[in-house]
Amino acid sequence: MCVMVQTSVPPTSNNILVLPLPEQYRGKDIEVIIYSKDELISAVQRKPTVTMADFIGTISNEDAASLRSHTENARREWERDF
Repeated sequence: MCVMVQTSVPPTSNNILVLPLPEQYRGKDIEVIIYSKDELISAVQRKPTVTMADFIGTISNEDAASLRSHTENARREWERDF
């Protein structure tokens, strides 16, 4: 079973971080990721917005027609009586 612990811990006045670990982690390799919450929030806010217009021209007209035809056929199959 995988257990993940997430917590916020303020550093001490001399920039030392004390991190208590669960007993089940004793003797195991662990990974610690440290980041400042305000840096994370600003990075998420800077993420560019992707719209459908960004994908225009990414597939050929022939591929688009084939996908459209396949989708229409699949929809007709779902609408039929069994």
